[in-house]
Amino acid sequence: MINYIWVGMTLIGLVFAGLNGTMKEVNEAIFQSASEAVTLCIGLISILVFWLGMMRIAQEAGLLEKLSNLFRPVILRLFPDVPSDHPAVGYILANVIANMFGLGNAATPLGIKAMEQLKELNGGKPVASRSMITFLALNTSGFTLIPTTVIAIRMNYQSTGPTDIVGPTLIATICATLGAIIVDRLFYYRRIRKGVK
Repeated sequence: MINYIWVGMTLIGLVFAGLNGTMKEVNEAIFQSASEAVTLCIGLISILVFWLGMMRIAQEAGLLEKLSNLFRPVILRLFPDVPSDHPAVGYILANVIANMFGLGNAATPLGIKAMEQLKELNGGKPVASRSMITFLALNTSGFTLIPTTVIAIRMNYQSTGPTDIVGPTLIATICATLGAIIVDRLFYYRRIRKGVK
């Protein structure tokens, strides 16, 4: 579906540019943006490689296991329908920890695997289970301690204080995560009161 949306937006933009006589500016913007995208990606690779390396060191040192043990009781409480020894718990924990360190690119495949495991636990039904909805809310809010990708982008564009974003990001993601959990629980208990499982 998203492919159709992007194609539609592109076609509307090109038609609009053709009607307004601004096709030259659109062509210049396309090539300039493509060049900036490549430069940005190359700049991000170094930062992401650094933080993925730090994550590997943390894993080898046992820090990730300690973080997993720290968050496991919280995750099990948020997902009471998921057995504590189910593989979904491990993927959810890995996704949350990757998001905490701002590694969205690493968190995405872990999130997909978690959702696959939750769907399997749901019997493969086409309707989302309580746990799937909770995970989506938790993953979308994305509690972040260190927004590495945003810091990398700010460094790439010569920001005078690329790490100034850490404090506001922490506050914003704490509020977003708490809000997501509260809304998730409100809707869940509302459905229970109506007798819908």
